[in-house]
Amino acid sequence: MVEIIPFDAGEARLDWLGLTDAIAAGHQRPKANISDTFLYRGSDTLLTRSAWIDGLGIAVKAATIFPNNGAQGLRSVNGAMNLINDTTGELSAVIDFGLVTKWKTAGDSLLAARRLARPESQRITIIGAGTVAHSLRQAYGALFPQADFTVVSRTLDSAAALAAQFPNTVASTDPEMAVRQADIITCATPARQIVVQGEWLHAGQHVDLIGAFRPDLREADTAALHRSRVFLDSRDTVIHHIGELKIPIEAGEYDPDRIVADYYQLDRFIRQPDDITLFKNGGGAHLDLMTAAYILDRWQA
Repeated sequence: MVEIIPFDAGEARLDWLGLTDAIAAGHQRPKANISDTFLYRGSDTLLTRSAWIDGLGIAVKAATIFPNNGAQGLRSVNGAMNLINDTTGELSAVIDFGLVTKWKTAGDSLLAARRLARPESQRITIIGAGTVAHSLRQAYGALFPQADFTVVSRTLDSAAALAAQFPNTVASTDPEMAVRQADIITCATPARQIVVQGEWLHAGQHVDLIGAFRPDLREADTAALHRSRVFLDSRDTVIHHIGELKIPIEAGEYDPDRIVADYYQLDRFIRQPDDITLFKNGGGAHLDLMTAAYILDRWQA
């Protein structure tokens, strides 16, 4: 029987820390076979992602990213998500696209923060005030329930609207000050211009970069890479596909050999007290698969 999992009923059974455990366990299985395709029309993107992990399943996800939808009151990210049994090839579940995307994106970053951020972190800055930023406030709030949060956006109204939904959360339009004062910086913007500068960072911080997903997008400058120990969710889906690393590597400004590890080397996700750690969340299809399998498991449980 094919399970149909809607957003609200599915989400009610999920747990942020449980998802990070599932993602970590997924990376102990055979390495995923993945394939991504990108089609572009101006600022619009069609992203199709497929993944196959032996013993876990097959996932096929199609996502459309239309940045101008917000002006029409529409979601900027839409799509479809299918989970397939890798033993029989039969469809196992159709899961709400938004549910998989929300939990995969924030859960991906949260696993890195569990390994790389200081456990005593008290000040968390979220740059961005959209849908992903809302998910990050929930996820990081589950890991750091006593922390104070600052939401940074280009407009105070958008930052304040998000901040008003949560306790211990304030709004700002000053990214430099918010970055300098934070223990953790998590960044979820579609910006084509740098929003985190390396000169703002200091020892002990953890930087989480999410928003850039195309070869022409990046949120942090090259100085931020040089000042940090850099970690990725996947070398295969980040280095040659996302501007965060692709641009400085191709310009000869950053050596990819300096990257410490990706999630298939989780034992190397270790920080020293004075490190600046930087994690690039590329959100590959294998993470959609791991998240979808976790959702199906919780649904059937």
